[in-house]
Amino acid sequence: MNKVLLLSLSTLLLLSSCVSKKDFAALEAKQKETQDLLNSATVKLNSCLEEKASASARAEALQGQITDLRNTNTSLIQSNKDLTMLTTKGAENVEKTLESMKEKDLKITRLQDAVNKKDSVMLALVTSLKKEVGINDPDIEVNVEKGVVFISIADKLLFKSGSYNVTTKAKDVLAKVAKVIKSKPNFEAMVEGHTDDVPYLKAPLLDNWDLSVKRSTSIIRVLQELGVNPAQLIAAGRSHYVPLVENDTALNRAKNRRTRIVVLPKIDQFYDMIEKEMKSLSASGN
Repeated sequence: MNKVLLLSLSTLLLLSSCVSKKDFAALEAKQKETQDLLNSATVKLNSCLEEKASASARAEALQGQITDLRNTNTSLIQSNKDLTMLTTKGAENVEKTLESMKEKDLKITRLQDAVNKKDSVMLALVTSLKKEVGINDPDIEVNVEKGVVFISIADKLLFKSGSYNVTTKAKDVLAKVAKVIKSKPNFEAMVEGHTDDVPYLKAPLLDNWDLSVKRSTSIIRVLQELGVNPAQLIAAGRSHYVPLVENDTALNRAKNRRTRIVVLPKIDQFYDMIEKEMKSLSASGN
């Protein structure tokens, strides 16, 4: 721009020496017009340069955003692949879990069927015992307790006071019990003797433990004589440690003196049945 001014001044000086005032004024006006155009062009140029710088900055920022978006897109694609793999593995695991649950449910169903079958047999056994022994006798109780059948017989029907010899009358009751036990060869009968807490001091027995066991073996011998397989019989004595009521009156002590005949499936056979079910499930691939 300085060069242009110098050139214009030089031209004016040169022309002033050889042109008229009128021509000089016209040239001077023309020079001013040229200068105004130059100034306007300079302003526009500066504005364009600023806009270019601003546009360059925006372009650089957009390029950075594009790069970030590309990176994010790549990451999302990889994450999607990983998620797909995890989802596939998860579906496989869920399927395996469902298969395992089905297998366990089937085993539980089989075991429940076995237990239900045993319970059905036990209920039928209760009905049979009540029919044979006589449910209306207050000194004889037939019931199911904790999955087993028991017959509770008051001692006054079985023994004389302080004795462990079975009475003749008791043999009639035991004959009915023996009939039911013999009809169930896969069951066992545990005979439990129970006493009150009055100390027993008659020789040769030492105490209530001896008395409770001796009464149990006496009943077992009668059942064996009545045809019960001795392999089905178990002798047990509980002394006075499992009373029905407090031993604080003569009536309560009489209630506690009793014999329980517990009829239950042979444990080994019951578990054999369960084991067979498990082997059957394994063989069928379930």
